[in-house]
Amino acid sequence: MIDSQKIIEFDKIKEVWMSFAMTKTAKQQIKEIQPYLSEAELLVKLRETTESKTLIEKCGSPPVVSLDSITELLQIAEKGGCLSMDELLSMEKALTAVSRMKHYMRRGTVYEISLAYYEENLEPIEDVREAIAVTIVNEAVSDNATKLLKNLRMDIAAAEEKMKEKAENAIRSNKAYVSDQFCTTRNGHVCIPVKKEYKNKVEGAVVDQSSTGSTVFIEPVGAAKYYEELQYLRIDEVNEVQRILYELTAMVGQNAEIMRENIKVMERLDFIFSKGKLSFEYEGVEPNITQVREIKLVDARHPLMDKSICVPLQFSIGNGVRGVVITGPNTGGKTVALKTVALNCMMAQCGLHVSCKEAQICMHSNFLCDIGDGQNMSENLSTFSAHITNVMDILESVNEESLVIMDELGSGTDPLEGMGIAVAILEELKNSGAFFLVTTHYPEVKGYAEKTDCIVNARMTFDKEQLKPLYQMEIGEAGESCAFYIAKRLGMSSRMLKRAAEAAYGTKYDSHQAEEWNVAALGDVVGDDEESNTNKGKSHTPYIIKKKVYKEQKKITFRRGDSVMVYPDKKIGIVCQEANEKGVLQIQMPNKKIWINHKRVKLHVAATELYPEDYDFSIIFDSVETRKMRHQMERKFVEGEIIISED
Repeated sequence: MIDSQKIIEFDKIKEVWMSFAMTKTAKQQIKEIQPYLSEAELLVKLRETTESKTLIEKCGSPPVVSLDSITELLQIAEKGGCLSMDELLSMEKALTAVSRMKHYMRRGTVYEISLAYYEENLEPIEDVREAIAVTIVNEAVSDNATKLLKNLRMDIAAAEEKMKEKAENAIRSNKAYVSDQFCTTRNGHVCIPVKKEYKNKVEGAVVDQSSTGSTVFIEPVGAAKYYEELQYLRIDEVNEVQRILYELTAMVGQNAEIMRENIKVMERLDFIFSKGKLSFEYEGVEPNITQVREIKLVDARHPLMDKSICVPLQFSIGNGVRGVVITGPNTGGKTVALKTVALNCMMAQCGLHVSCKEAQICMHSNFLCDIGDGQNMSENLSTFSAHITNVMDILESVNEESLVIMDELGSGTDPLEGMGIAVAILEELKNSGAFFLVTTHYPEVKGYAEKTDCIVNARMTFDKEQLKPLYQMEIGEAGESCAFYIAKRLGMSSRMLKRAAEAAYGTKYDSHQAEEWNVAALGDVVGDDEESNTNKGKSHTPYIIKKKVYKEQKKITFRRGDSVMVYPDKKIGIVCQEANEKGVLQIQMPNKKIWINHKRVKLHVAATELYPEDYDFSIIFDSVETRKMRHQMERKFVEGEIIISED
């Protein structure tokens, strides 16, 4: 199935669009959006886009936030669970966001914007929000949440103070036994530090000791009584805090349906405002949706192109014209023109503003596109096969309310047969009653369009002097490929151009036939003069420099003791072992021995120049212990000893 949204790059528009949405629901809605087929629904969507843009202009950016995590909390609250302080704070933030959005929308009602009256559907549930805000302060349940909690915490503070007071009294009474004049807390107990040897001199229970063991921490008898009292008070405090959290959770559960409605409205507004933000992104305008089969775009732009370099497009179809055949040079903007028209029409039918100065657009039952070479390696389809497959899908789906765009009609095969197929396709599209835009290079197709009702030619303009496209469409005029002009300006000789004309038009070229061949301008390019570039000097052409073949040099055989240079590091080493059958030899480097190919080694100083003829190389390469053992074994048998070579 043809993915028209991807072909005309509407999928890229949706990626930009989704970046302006905050909620998962809005992003998913954007991802799945399809052109609306109900005119009444489409007009509502377009009005929303326009009003959201106006609201942003008047009141600034809307305070839209994601409330995706709140739904799960509402389920916990409804089932009788208990929300934590962090979860209740999240709920309070969500209600605050609803309150801010309601205030923002209320400001918009001053400008009599109907979208602003969505504020009536938002209910911030102020009593729940305030209850949470007053109860949970600094991420903890406030002392003032209930009178009981306040009294419990006062009693806890008093008990802690009495414990400390008893400990300090014990320190004063046992000055000779303590190692410090300050009490401390160990495992929740207030203790005094006592020297280990005096632990039996102080009344109380040993709770802990220091890491060295020289000091023990004793809870005085007087303080222990208050520790017990403190534990009961803290249990009561935890129970009271939990009761308060349950109470707040119950309030949330009772208002769950209202909160769900708030979430839906926020997601709805997020989607609507994302359309307004997108319109700001490409400076869009609201299109006029007409019931007459007509498209008129004034200063249309491709919304993904840089506005500073994009040349505005003027396009119209209707009033008896249903097909446009666009011709012109390569890189002249034909494909961009197709996409610009189709993309703006699809955006309009999805409730978005269009990137035009002015637009009048009719609705389409479907958008059918064939752009690009379409080659599919996985299905083993050639360019032509892929085109024909797409074309057949299009012809099966087309009706009188379709918009069809096709690029390079009939391309990818024999030119004569491709031309015939292109004409046949145009005939089918004409009979379907659909709107269609196609591009082609075939002169016969231009001729067909010229003499066929309901179809007109159009061309993309080209500056022949500067050899650059102007990206302007002129409807009613057939375009030229400009191949001869471009070739002439880039240095092709008149002789070659004449031969090209003969090959292209099947008979020897002369200036009198130019008009008949529909290449009147060709006479200006080729000319009737006999100027020839045959003898024109050719620019210097470089030649291949062949590698010189040298006689094979005599291979250098490295001997033990040779001083060699090791590449690429260029470090000096001594040959320990001569090269084996693979050309690998062992080199003694500073503090280590390495194996290396002889090609990376160059002789530095031969061994014959460094050492006497009968020099013992074991002095260099063997350890002192190995040499001693070898000397002993040469004199007598040494049981249990084996000499293993270090290499």
